[in-house]
Formats: sequence, C-alpha cells, structure tokens
Amino acid sequence: MKMNTAANPQKHPEQKASKTKTMVKVSMLGALAAVLMLFSVPLPFLAPSFYEMDFSEVPVLIGSFAMGPLAGAAIELVKILLNLLMNGTQTMFVGELANLIVGCALVVPAGYIYQRSKTRKHAVAGLVTGVVTMTVAAVLMNAYVLLPAYGKAFGMPLNSFIKMGTAIHSSIDSLLDFCLLLVAPFNILKGAFVSVITLLLYKRISGLLRR
Repeated sequence: MKMNTAANPQKHPEQKASKTKTMVKVSMLGALAAVLMLFSVPLPFLAPSFYEMDFSEVPVLIGSFAMGPLAGAAIELVKILLNLLMNGTQTMFVGELANLIVGCALVVPAGYIYQRSKTRKHAVAGLVTGVVTMTVAAVLMNAYVLLPAYGKAFGMPLNSFIKMGTAIHSSIDSLLDFCLLLVAPFNILKGAFVSVITLLLYKRISGLLRR
C-alpha cells in the first residue's frame, strides 16, 4: 500500500504565521526594554555612578517566561542592538557584548526553569537561579573584560577604579575586591527588583502576548 507523504497544506502557513508572531513579540519587547534602559539611575551608596539601575530586564524576563529562553536571548539581543544604535559605543562593542552575556545569564536560566513547569514555584526558582548566574557573570565580566576595556578606552589606569571603590567600601584594594564588594551586591539588588516586578506583571502581560 502506498503511503501518502504529502505535507498538510495548512501546516506550513500556520508555522509561518506563528514564527511571524513570535518575531513581532520579540521585536516589541526588545524595543520596550531598550526604552526602559534609557531611564536609569545611579546608586552612589552602593557602587560608582557609572553603574546605573534600570528595569530593562523586566520585558526580557516576561518574554523568556512566555516564549522560552531562546526568545528571551533574542529579546536581549534586540535591546542591546537598539541601545547601541541610540547611544553608540566607545569600547568597540566590548561593553555591549558584556551586557548581552550578563543579561542572558539572567533571562535564559530563568526562562528554561520556568518552561519545565509553569508554576509560581518554578518561576521563583528560575528567577533566583538567574540572579545568581547574572551576578557571577557580572563579576567575571567586569573584573576581566569591562573595566579593563573602559580603562583603555578612556585612558584610565585600573587603580582609578580601585580608588573609586575604596571611597565607598574601605576594604577594597584590588579590582577583584571592587567587583565582589560592589558589582555583586549591585547586581543582586537589581536582580531582586526586576524579579519582583516580573512576578507582579507576568500574568497580565502574558495574556496580552497570547492574544
């Protein structure tokens, strides 16, 4: 008996429409994240003023929860590219690449864990895991990539960053101390804020995304 191997004629248009919808959602959330990135504030009591708090990861996390970790990474990429277009770069894309890695370290684990079981418990577990991985990534990227790159771009010796850190935390006497005692707490606080906001908003916004 000859089997019919012809593809379902409805399948391809449906898949194409689904991909198009996903691309639109990724673009919209990425644009929203880029706009939120413009509204940032320094926390001078916690870190030097060039570290600024923003809530641009909230739409990225919502997208990662709603559409999966790969979509979250794509939204993060759109956000970074749009920010690059709006603000330019003075570090030959090193800063943007570092921000992409740190952002993905938050949203990819969070989205992956939540996708395994879409419960509040898994959402919280994913966010906690994401904040931890983001903090580790931020410490490593700042100590070995970002701060050296910024120092070279702006003609600043690394000792300048250490002095800035000492003004806030007197026990800082190395670049690694700077990152452990300032960068890590800054990212933990930022991660906590965006996680709480994401938990409060996700159900409402995810319904809009599905529609």
